[in-house]
Order: sequence, then C-alpha cells, then structure tokens
Amino acid sequence: MDRKARSDLHQRRSRIARRSKSTEAVEFFNVLTSEELLQTTEALLPEHRERLYPPTVTLSMFMRQTLEADGSCQKAVNGWAAQRAADGLRPCSVRTGGYCRARQRLPLQMVSGLARHTGRLLSEKAHAHWLWRGRAVKLVDGTGLSMPDTPENQAVYPQPSTQANGVGFPLARLVMVICLATGAALDAAIGPHQGKGSGELSLVRQVLGNLRPGDVMLADALYCNYFLIATLMAAGVDVLFEQNGARITDFRRGHSLGQRDHIVRWPKPKIRPQWMTPEQYAEAPEELVLRECKVNHQVLVTTLCEHRRVSKDDLSQLYARRWNVELDLRNLKTTTGMDVLRCQTPEMNDKQLWAHLLAYNVIRLLMAQAASNTGKDPRELSFKHTVQLWSEWVARGLSAAHGDGLLFTLIAQTKVGHRPGRIEPRMRKRRPKPYPWLKTPRAHARSQVKRYGHDWATK
Repeated sequence: MDRKARSDLHQRRSRIARRSKSTEAVEFFNVLTSEELLQTTEALLPEHRERLYPPTVTLSMFMRQTLEADGSCQKAVNGWAAQRAADGLRPCSVRTGGYCRARQRLPLQMVSGLARHTGRLLSEKAHAHWLWRGRAVKLVDGTGLSMPDTPENQAVYPQPSTQANGVGFPLARLVMVICLATGAALDAAIGPHQGKGSGELSLVRQVLGNLRPGDVMLADALYCNYFLIATLMAAGVDVLFEQNGARITDFRRGHSLGQRDHIVRWPKPKIRPQWMTPEQYAEAPEELVLRECKVNHQVLVTTLCEHRRVSKDDLSQLYARRWNVELDLRNLKTTTGMDVLRCQTPEMNDKQLWAHLLAYNVIRLLMAQAASNTGKDPRELSFKHTVQLWSEWVARGLSAAHGDGLLFTLIAQTKVGHRPGRIEPRMRKRRPKPYPWLKTPRAHARSQVKRYGHDWATK
C-alpha cells in the first residue's frame, strides 16, 4: 500500500471514529472497520448528525444483543451507559427510546450488505486445504422462524391456518446459503411460511447468485428438482442431492458404472410449474444427464458423473458433510437466539435477522483466524465456545489482538466432538409446565381470569 492509500485509509478510519465517539468500548467496531470491510462500511453509512447512538455504535450494540442470553434493548442500553461512565464520558439516560429509534434508522441495506460482504470475504479467503478437492461447496437449507403476534407481523408473515386467531404466532420461512469450508453465511431469503411463492424452492431462486462456476451445491432431497438442477448446470455449478422420494430409481436402466451406480437421462416434466413462464419452460433442456448411486440406503443424485475421479464412497462422504448446515442453523437459532425474532414490525424483524447473520459471520471470522493460526479446520472448532469466549473478552475490554492473539489460541483449544454413530430421537423427555394451552385471544383470557379467577377454563 502506497503513502496516499495509507493516508486515505487513515482519514476514513478517523472520520468513522469521530462519528462513533468512544466506540473502542464496543469490540465489534474493530472488525467492522478492518481494512477489508472499511470501504463497504463507509459506503453504506447513512447521512446522520452527531448523536448519542451513531450508526456504527447502534449496529455494534444490535449485534451484541444477538449473542447474549438477555438480548433486551434495556440490557444493551444499560451496558452502553455503564461503558460511557467507565470511559469518563457524559452520562446518558438508560431509557431505551433513543436506542430503539437509532435501530429503526439503520438502513436494512447497510446491515444485510455487511453480512453478505463478511460472508463472501471469509469464503474467498478460505485456505485451499479447507476446500473439497480445491472446489468451494455451498450448503443450502431452509428453516422456520417465529415473531411476536402483532397486526403488522401477521399481515406479512401470517400464522399457520391451523392456529386460531389470537393464539398463534406469525411464521416466516428462511433459506440460507452457507460456505462448507468456513461456515460463513453467504446469503439468505425470507418469506411467508405458507401461500404462493413461500416454498423453499421459490426462496432458493433468490440466492442462486451466490453460486459461482465450479462450485458444488449440497442439499437434501427437497431441492432435487429438475428445473433447479437445470438452472445450476447452465451456470456451471455441480450438484449433489439426495433423491426425492417421489422419484423411482431403477438401476437396471441407463449406463451402469458399477453396482447401484449408473448414468441416467431425466426427461423434462410435461407439466409446467406455476412460477415458470411459457418462455422459460420452452428454454429448459429436454433432458438432463445425471448420475444416480445408492450408498447406505440413500440414493444420491449428482452431476459429478466421472466415476473414476469421484467414486460412490467419495459422494457418500461429501454428502455426509451436508449435516453441517443443520448444525449451523442450530447455532443461529439456539446459540444466537434467532429462533424467535423479537421486533414488533416485519421491517425490524428483517433487520434483526441480518444483524444475527452479521454477528454470526464475525464469530466465524474469529474461528477461521484461530484455525489458520493453529493449522486446524474451522469446522473442528466450537461455535458456542467461541461466542462464550468472545463475550467474556469484550466484557473485560480486551481486543482480539490482546496477548499476541491469545484469544485465537483459546478458541482453538476446544474441538467439536466426533460422534459418527450418535443417533438421538426427536422427542422431549422433560415435560413443560402443567399449564393448559391458550385457546382464546389473550385479551379475552385476561378478562375471564379477572372475572372468574385462574381456573375459569375448567368451569
């Protein structure tokens, strides 16, 4: 970097630092203003006057909320007030109104843009030995999210039709693209849980731009769709899916590559999907040449047809790594609390979702750095352990570089247990509290309790 570039970088850092005032107390700021992210952060900052909660401070506090068990706005404001007092700055009110308004002013484009940028940056910097045969593998999967029962949320993300009015919760469907090598969240699409265009196949078409020629897409049987595979093949992307249960696989047909392993031709479905225009349907290929193989009671479908270079066992081992996306979604929903979004409007819930993904990518960035320093694979390290360490680090005012990178050494000391034969039933042993289910709107239930007492439902 030449002198002029260093001078410009210093000026931009100083400018953002002036806006944020004492932001060194919020450790995420150090990551957001790193050399790689500085230009993106600066470009996405909205015009604003000097406030108690400038955009970078607000975003940092927002991200901290997603990583703490008590993710309330009151807790965030209390922490900011305590930090200002510790830094010898003018005391501020602990009322949450100013911070909540500052969160509302944050542009969604800024939060989502930074989340996507950090994910892309992390994926592109993955070491060669973290990749699969030198190729980037992208995991795709979907999940459901709930949010507070407000009229605004219900209008955009209506509750399931099986729930009565007033007793259900708005539900959203989320589809994500995750880098297998680093665990970084590359992109996401969110939509209603039911209704036209709400399925995972509809949402996945919104995030296909993150797949590059030479990538491999890894997903479960839901995504084993003729037109999705055709789209990916046209883009130079290979796929590895589990066979959809509705399709019958006959290994007596096609070109045999070995036992329960063959090349087969899939004809184009005769019925055009509702989302496709007649022109799109006409442009789709009349058939697809794919490879089907059966390993461990699973039929796998792939475009990796060179069996001498990629054996059945290779495909089975690669598909087994698809489980990482289930763990990543669990980390997001359980460890960071994304399972239940907390905001009163769909706009703020979308913003909270991207704040979760941005914080998640920052944690993944720390894990990747720890793996790089110690010669390990990022997938061997514990996400929850890293979140716990980072929270303790920040609480004591330490930077990531403290102690010659001691944080990265501690992160790398705890590895995820390898338990290939572990199987757990999807059942609960611990019973919930013995209260009956709410079957009427809460306001009506309150009036009945006031009139008849808490046992009104049994009378």
